[in-house]
Amino acid sequence: MGTAGAAALRLPGLHGYAVEFSPYWPGRVACAAAQYYGIAGCGTLAVLEQNEAGIALLRSFDWNDGLFDVTWSENNEHVLITSSGDGSLQIWDTAKAKGPLQVYKEHTQEAYSVDWSQTRGEQLVVSGSWDQTAKLWDPAVGKSLCTFRGHEGVIYSTIWSPRIPGCFASASGDQTVRVWDVKAPRVKLVIPAHQAEILSCDWCKYDQNLLVTGAVDCSLKGWDLRNIRHPVFILLGHTYAVRRVKFSPFHATLLASCSYDFTVRFWDFSKPNPLLETVEHHTEFTCGLDLSLHNCGQCADVHSGSRREQELQSVAERSLLCRGSNTVSFVIPTGKDVVKIWQDEFSQIHWNIFVGLISFFSLAFLFLLPFA
Repeated sequence: MGTAGAAALRLPGLHGYAVEFSPYWPGRVACAAAQYYGIAGCGTLAVLEQNEAGIALLRSFDWNDGLFDVTWSENNEHVLITSSGDGSLQIWDTAKAKGPLQVYKEHTQEAYSVDWSQTRGEQLVVSGSWDQTAKLWDPAVGKSLCTFRGHEGVIYSTIWSPRIPGCFASASGDQTVRVWDVKAPRVKLVIPAHQAEILSCDWCKYDQNLLVTGAVDCSLKGWDLRNIRHPVFILLGHTYAVRRVKFSPFHATLLASCSYDFTVRFWDFSKPNPLLETVEHHTEFTCGLDLSLHNCGQCADVHSGSRREQELQSVAERSLLCRGSNTVSFVIPTGKDVVKIWQDEFSQIHWNIFVGLISFFSLAFLFLLPFA
């Protein structure tokens, strides 16, 4: 497995949470980031572009709270939406020097997930929050269209079905994935997918009945909506919580995952040995992940670094068995990321981070007290 030269871009003082490829511009990605591990301080939306020289910062926008997720518009190549720690959504236009264009504030706790519908004829956005609700938005309307209640824990992920109009899934700390229809406020389907917090879910692009989930129990599971008694597949290999899962836009059985075990893994669940490759160039938690719609095998991810700055790194020409091809190219931006940890229902990993941070600040306070 060969790796070409790498280029890096550092954004001082920022910790990345999510990354997403532009559906219009090959090589352009957006990264949602926060200061101070998302515990305090501001947030930044960084729009990056890969060129022959490496990765360049195309545009950046600041917000007064940490940014936790980002999604591109499906009808305007310059427009994005971010979600933030103050419970609000922000609409940005990369063609303008300043922003945001609009702010929607209805969630009562952190807005942790946002996704723009990919179904033609719909211009809908769904957001998920630590207030245990999901909300439906039309970007042209100044308030939410509907609020979906039913989860009994933090909502970590909300994802539109790419094939079923008006349908989205939500993953929660209550150990369930729920499927919703925007035409009805009640939940359509409840899947008790794991016996642990579920941090991520995604839809297969080729089978409208297939969902994948990733959880704190280190596993990925596939679910057929027509029969949820048993998973279609279980993928094991991560050694810590699975933070993000993504199905390939090019192959029905190929997917990627990233984890707090510092790795990004590529899988083909149709194979007897489903793990295709493990990428281990990270040194801390890997959280954000996306696969390009333009180039087969091109991947972007965000990870937690030990330095005090965010590093975005391009790695080209990394080989991977990708059905029908011998090699693929990855673009792998990397940056700091630690999950925001205060909430009612801690997973074990959140608790460990919390205890470590409290110990650090307590020692710092005791050290500085004599000088006050």
